[in-house]
Amino acid sequence: MAEIILTIVVEVVKCLAPPAYREISYLRESKYTTNLQNLKAEVDNLKSERDSLLRQVDEAERNGEEIEENVRSWLEAANKVIEEADKFTEDEAAANKRCFKELCPNLKTHRRLSKEAERQKEAVVKVLDARRFDRISYRTAPEDIRLIPNKDYEAFESRASILNEIMDALKNPNVNMLLIYGMGGIGKTTLAKKVARKAESDKLFDQVVLSEVSESRDVRKIQGEIADKLGLKFDVESESGRARILYDRLKKEERILVILDNIWENLDLLDVGIPHGDDHKGCKVLFTARSEEVLSGEMESRKNFPVGFLKEEEAWSLFKKMAGDYVEGSELEEVARNVVEECAGLPVSIVTVARALRNKGIREWKDALEQLRRPSSSNFKDVQPAAFKAIELSYNKLGRDDLKNIFLLIGYTAIASIDDLL
Repeated sequence: MAEIILTIVVEVVKCLAPPAYREISYLRESKYTTNLQNLKAEVDNLKSERDSLLRQVDEAERNGEEIEENVRSWLEAANKVIEEADKFTEDEAAANKRCFKELCPNLKTHRRLSKEAERQKEAVVKVLDARRFDRISYRTAPEDIRLIPNKDYEAFESRASILNEIMDALKNPNVNMLLIYGMGGIGKTTLAKKVARKAESDKLFDQVVLSEVSESRDVRKIQGEIADKLGLKFDVESESGRARILYDRLKKEERILVILDNIWENLDLLDVGIPHGDDHKGCKVLFTARSEEVLSGEMESRKNFPVGFLKEEEAWSLFKKMAGDYVEGSELEEVARNVVEECAGLPVSIVTVARALRNKGIREWKDALEQLRRPSSSNFKDVQPAAFKAIELSYNKLGRDDLKNIFLLIGYTAIASIDDLL
């Protein structure tokens, strides 16, 4: 009966007062039902589109791709309107009561809910219409795992001052080449990686790439490591052809830092494909080497940064971190400090010995100290006696022959491939 009366009223108002027609129509049961049905249908459509897109996003992320920002924004908008619509439909059942034991509709409630259903349907349709993407995701250059922060890194005062000097030099437009030098195991690579991470976090460069040169000086390997970071694929095999492609690609980077770690002799950057100096003012090159003489022919626009031994308290702090704080204040402290003294402030020796003695008894600590105090039998060029004795101690502590063989194999891979050794 109420619906019949409303229909008559609506038709009269439609003729006499068109502006009021739309408002009064919300009171009709049929209008109310239609708006609710339309809302639920559009929400179902939106959920289907969202779920389909989420599957594509999941597949792209499993393939290591980055999701476009407009895709993420659309998903956020879709989730928001779906959540609002779902809450509305849940509340609607409770709010839609009929007066007189449901013999007639609650007109005020009908009007409010009908208008809200229509409004929410329009919001859902607007999000649906916005689902237009040129692409869902894109490939990025893989993160260099070597630049992931090391939890064992110690920010020593002696290293922090060098780091600050290097960062200042990187900001200097007149400096294009930098060299960190010092003996093996002194911490040059660790410092260079810290420079790379800070350069990235401070946004000094658009790209920071790292390549380990080593004594073998494999140009193709260097080219490949830099190309991987840039997402560059070579379609030629010759070193000179790859150098040209890499050179052209690096020229497109306005600000780029190339770190060449552990060089043993002078390296012609153009042979690799690295522009520098007047060729590309935005390309800076940071080297690490055992001697400053390796860049003797590259004096222009260059700054050198020597890295020395750790101070006494720095050495003790690093040793405790590696061996465990329990060494301080225990019966081990005196012998532990003597062990640190034998390591001569060389980080690689400190870390190696500390890890070898961790959780060992006092007798093994004293035996290790005695071994470290013996004259070194090292005949290796450029290897500090403290470093050799530390590595020898670590080797001897392995005990089992199979572990010792693996230790030696890992050492040999620095000068040969595993395939050649097996």
